[in-house]
Amino acid sequence: MKSNRYRQATLILEDGTTFSGFSFGYEASVAGEIVFNTAMTGYPESLTDPSYRGQILVLTYPSIGNYGVPGKETDRDMLLHFESEHVHISALIISDYSEKHSHWNATQSLGDWLKSEKVPALFGIDTRQLTKHIREKGSMPAKIIFDEDIPFWDPNKENLVAQVCIREKRVYGHGKHKILLVDCGVKNNIIRYLLRYDTQIIRVPWDYDYSHEEYDGLFISNGPGDPQTCVPTINHLKTSLEEDKPVFGICLGHQLVALAAGAQTYKLKFGHRSHNQPVIQAGTRRAYLTSQNHGFAVDEKTLNSDWKIYFKNLNDQSNEGIRHRTKPVFTTQFHPEAAGGPTDTAFLFGNFVQEIEKWKNR
Repeated sequence: MKSNRYRQATLILEDGTTFSGFSFGYEASVAGEIVFNTAMTGYPESLTDPSYRGQILVLTYPSIGNYGVPGKETDRDMLLHFESEHVHISALIISDYSEKHSHWNATQSLGDWLKSEKVPALFGIDTRQLTKHIREKGSMPAKIIFDEDIPFWDPNKENLVAQVCIREKRVYGHGKHKILLVDCGVKNNIIRYLLRYDTQIIRVPWDYDYSHEEYDGLFISNGPGDPQTCVPTINHLKTSLEEDKPVFGICLGHQLVALAAGAQTYKLKFGHRSHNQPVIQAGTRRAYLTSQNHGFAVDEKTLNSDWKIYFKNLNDQSNEGIRHRTKPVFTTQFHPEAAGGPTDTAFLFGNFVQEIEKWKNR
């Protein structure tokens, strides 16, 4: 059997549930929060998404690794086929590992990539049973044990954003519309989408005081963990929301805008992490398929009268976006820039640039 050639390890959940699997990644004990993703493709993008920082990721699609890992070609100083420079998950859990990969742009196997990034990974685990358990009990701390035991670790108690964002300001493009992007763990494809327009992107760290910067629109990025740990970002946003400049927030950025507006957030039982999550635009019959990756949500009942609902999740009715009633400020919980898809809501980047143009021509 294939498993006879691999070292065995144990996955232990905080509630005492255990699973035995076989290692095809880096062999070291590790802890984190266990979550699941139901997407069929896109594991290079998911594993490099900073929003997964500190999480042990379970992929529910039964066969993983069959198309390998693409090369590290760059575009505008960003890796072309990945969402950041590094793998951010703490570990990977799958059902069956494809030893042989085949794809025109693959340069290495998934296992070799994870070993080089020092990320543990197990296969041979019943991910259907594990996912059903997480859905029933909720996301929880977990750990993978090889030889020495280690304690459980809850990453949501830490400021994960500070671990994944840039340390110094960076500038992309030379367009006429200046967009100040607050990096809370931004995905590369967000920057690529914004650069499709006549823009210049000024990317700054999560806690950067941008009050002295000149810009035409403010963008708040995605990122990992509990949004309430980002106190400096929330405080800066409170000041920004008093102005009339356009603001667009995605995922964690959506939650941070809501907190700055006086609303509250809460932790979802097991989160939304998948492609093809259906959302509906409030007040219309327009439904869209979206890509999502978040464990927290905005409590829309706590929004004040200055705000209205923009999108709703059709599965559980959780909030998927808000917008200001009089100012050009809007947010989405989902990812309009999703790679590799769906791209139903990519038009929102164009809407943001249109709001910038209106503001400049007022």
